[in-house]
Amino acid sequence: MDNTNDNHTTNPSGKQLLTSANCRRKGAKLEVYDWLSDIPESHDDTDLVEVRFKNTRKGYYRNTTHIRLVPGDLVAVEASPGHDIGEVTLTGRLVLLQMKKNNVKIDNPELKRVYRKAKLNDLEKFEEAKAKEHDTMIRARKIAEDLHLDMKIGDVEYQGDGNKAIFYYIADERVDFRQLIKVLAEVFRVRIEMKQIGARQEAGRIGGLGPCGRQLCCSGWMTNFVSVATSAARYQDIALNPQKLAGQCAKLKCCLNYEADAYVEAQKRLPSREIPLETKLNTYYHFKTDIFKREMTYSTDKSIAANLVTVSADRVFEVISLNKRGVKPDTLESETDVRTPERRDFEDVVGQDSLTRFDKAKKKKKGGANNNNGGGNNRRQQAGESRNKSGNNGGNRGQNKPSRNGNKKGGGSNGGKEGKAQQPNVSSSRKGNEEKTTPKSAAPEKKE
Repeated sequence: MDNTNDNHTTNPSGKQLLTSANCRRKGAKLEVYDWLSDIPESHDDTDLVEVRFKNTRKGYYRNTTHIRLVPGDLVAVEASPGHDIGEVTLTGRLVLLQMKKNNVKIDNPELKRVYRKAKLNDLEKFEEAKAKEHDTMIRARKIAEDLHLDMKIGDVEYQGDGNKAIFYYIADERVDFRQLIKVLAEVFRVRIEMKQIGARQEAGRIGGLGPCGRQLCCSGWMTNFVSVATSAARYQDIALNPQKLAGQCAKLKCCLNYEADAYVEAQKRLPSREIPLETKLNTYYHFKTDIFKREMTYSTDKSIAANLVTVSADRVFEVISLNKRGVKPDTLESETDVRTPERRDFEDVVGQDSLTRFDKAKKKKKGGANNNNGGGNNRRQQAGESRNKSGNNGGNRGQNKPSRNGNKKGGGSNGGKEGKAQQPNVSSSRKGNEEKTTPKSAAPEKKE
């Protein structure tokens, strides 16, 4: 077993050594692309750095000791009390732009300092603190339930040195958790801090998959939550079904706001839906609208779909202007609205070839219905052979009996041949009767 690490140092115990690469959180939603990274001068413009903690919060710190830091380094920063462990995400000029975006003053005297790069001892304490977070959350929920508090503890975050714990909770109303803080401090022997969050923030911290099959937006990339109203669904003509409009947090989906502005702008170029259209035959009422195609469907009944007619928005504007002048058109559709069948420049390759074209063809049966001439010839040949057999069996016994196929008297094989020659086109039903009557005529002659 190879017990060497990335720095080619031997680890006799065989355990994985804690490094900054092992503790780094990859694919975090708070990560910012440094588009100034290829400019060397930008990193020396300021001593401010951006540090991220547990993928849920960020902070800005001063690098007063001028340590050479790059994004991805784990550092120990000042906290109250003790120190915290975080990951450097931005350095240089871009930090100033991010602070301006997040309304953080650059000359704020309360900005804390960066102590040092995280050492091995710091990383071990950091991992021990993270390992206790889940068990602490479960026990804290039980304690809050015993105290009959109407709140839910959604997450717990320990400080890097393990001396402080932040409890994130959800509550619909104001909660008096002073007794809860006392109990938690006695049980866990750490400093307690309570932070209230909303249902959307809780879903972002926990994570999950949405109905679209992808990671939740709040846990993947969203940091600012905007209120979502049912008007966003109305603008997009979405059915107001609470079960389909609600997300994992039981609130309206954040993605309802993504395209709402585009629908609002598109609807400004459409006529009002409240205006009925008058024609000489009927009065039409709005039924539905295809916003981006600019097509509107009208019905002759307000409540149900009856005699639906789909016209363009330009035609609706035209009919409305005609109705204002007291003119009623003959029909709601115009000549341009009459749809012609679409001409397809391609063909369905799958449909034009049979799926069984490579199967072996079945052999045709003799005398089948598909070959009438061949079947008729076969039947004539079989009828002639049957007459020959009857002639041979009869012999001289049939000399005095008139032949059914001809007027001549004959027996033996000559009679059969003459019958075949004179009646080549005898029907199969008549030939069948001849075959049946032949043994009957021979029966009385045996008695003689």
